[in-house]
Amino acid sequence: MTAWTNDELTRIESAEELRMTPSRSDGTPRTPVPIWVVRDGDDLYVRSFRGSAGAWYRAARASHEGRIRSGGVDKDVTLVEVTDPGVNDRIDTAYRTKYGRYGASYIDPMVASRDTTLKLVPR
Repeated sequence: MTAWTNDELTRIESAEELRMTPSRSDGTPRTPVPIWVVRDGDDLYVRSFRGSAGAWYRAARASHEGRIRSGGVDKDVTLVEVTDPGVNDRIDTAYRTKYGRYGASYIDPMVASRDTTLKLVPR
């Protein structure tokens, strides 16, 4: 398993969003969508604003593969579902800290969608 470099983590963390291109079940890429990304230690996480109804999220959950582009980093990733409450608590805080300026109408759905948390693992 590959790890993120410090440079990649910093560049992606500093970016406002990333472009997520999840793979379809046949391996072909879907259309990229912009989503928010947060960092916790040496890991990167995303969530679906629309919860489990989000089309990109459904594709990502089915294939567990995708490609991200953010902060000049372009990388294939494995998408790992996160169920640990402690990790999700930290991700809630990371979303509030990074994106809180957008207000509750954006932050509250991201926090409420914690069951869609995916860890981005570089391949």
